[in-house]
Amino acid sequence: MAYSFLVTRSIPTVGLDRLRSGGSVKVNPYDRPMTADELVMAAADCDGILSMLTDRIDSAFLDRCPRVKAISNYAVGFNNIDVAECTRRGIGVSNTPDVLTNATAEIAMGLMLACARRLVEADGVVRTGQWRGWAPLDYLGVDMVGKVLGIVGAGRIGLRVAKMAAGFDMQVRYYSRSSHPEFDQIGAVRVDLERLLREADFVSLHAPLTDQTRHIIGAKQLAMMKPTAVFINTARGALVDEQALVEALRENRIFAAGLDVFEHEPVLSAGLASLKNAVLLPHIGSATTATRGEMAVMAAEDLLAMTSGKRPVHPVNPRRWG
Repeated sequence: MAYSFLVTRSIPTVGLDRLRSGGSVKVNPYDRPMTADELVMAAADCDGILSMLTDRIDSAFLDRCPRVKAISNYAVGFNNIDVAECTRRGIGVSNTPDVLTNATAEIAMGLMLACARRLVEADGVVRTGQWRGWAPLDYLGVDMVGKVLGIVGAGRIGLRVAKMAAGFDMQVRYYSRSSHPEFDQIGAVRVDLERLLREADFVSLHAPLTDQTRHIIGAKQLAMMKPTAVFINTARGALVDEQALVEALRENRIFAAGLDVFEHEPVLSAGLASLKNAVLLPHIGSATTATRGEMAVMAAEDLLAMTSGKRPVHPVNPRRWG
C-alpha cells in the first residue's frame, strides 16, 4: 500500500528518497516554518508527518487532520507534540535520539572555548580593521583547564560533554533528579542545583524542556553564579529566562554566555544581540552533514514503520503499540 507523507521542512535527500520508497512525499515549499493553517492544509490528506520542533502538533491540529496516523519528529526533543493526545487517538510518535549526541556536545565545547577566550569578539576586531597589534591587556579571557564544569541534565549529550571535558582536566559536577552510574564512573560528582551554580566555572544545560524545567535558570539562579562564570545552553531555549540572562550579562554579573537555542526562536530577547559577552548561534547543534543525514534516514524509517502499523525503532509513546 502506498502512503502519503508530509515533510515540514527540507531535509537531506537520503531521507526523502527513503520515504518515497513507501509512497508520495510533499515537502514544505517555503524556506521557513509553515503557519498553523498552512500546516493543516498540507497535512490534511497525509497518513504520516515528518515534523520539526517548530511544528505545533496538538488536539486542534489533529482534529483537522484525522487521516494522520504517525508523526516522526526530526529532533531528540518532542515538546512541540501533544504526545498524550496522540496516544489517546492511536497515533504513533517517534524522535531521533542518540544520533546527534556527538555533534551537539561538540557545539557545547566550542561555545565554551569561544566564550572563555572571547573568540568572536576578537575575530570581529581583526575583520573590521580595528586591530592595532598585540597588547598585553587585550581580550583577556578565562581559563578552561582545571576548572569546574557544571552539567545540568544527565542525558547522553551531557555525558558526552563531561567526557570531552576530561581533555581539559575539568572537574565535573552534575545535577539530576537521580544518580547516573555513567557519570559516577568518570569521576563526576552529583550535587544539587544551587551547589552546582555556586561552584561551577562553566555551566552547561542539557535537560529536556518540561513544565518542571521551564525557566530552571532565572534571575535567582544566575545570581548564584560566579562573576567569572560562563553559561552555555545547547538544549532548549525556554530552560532559561532569557531576559534575566540579558540583564546578568549586561551588568557583568557573569563573564559570558554561549547560546545555540533561544526562548522565542528565532526572535531574540531585547538587548541580547548587542552584547559583546554573548556568543549566539542559529540552532546548529546537530548541523553536520553526517548527523543530519542520519537523522533524516532514522525519521523516515520510523515514519514508514508507523504508517504501516509497525512499532518504530525510536518510539516516544511506546504504549501506542502495547
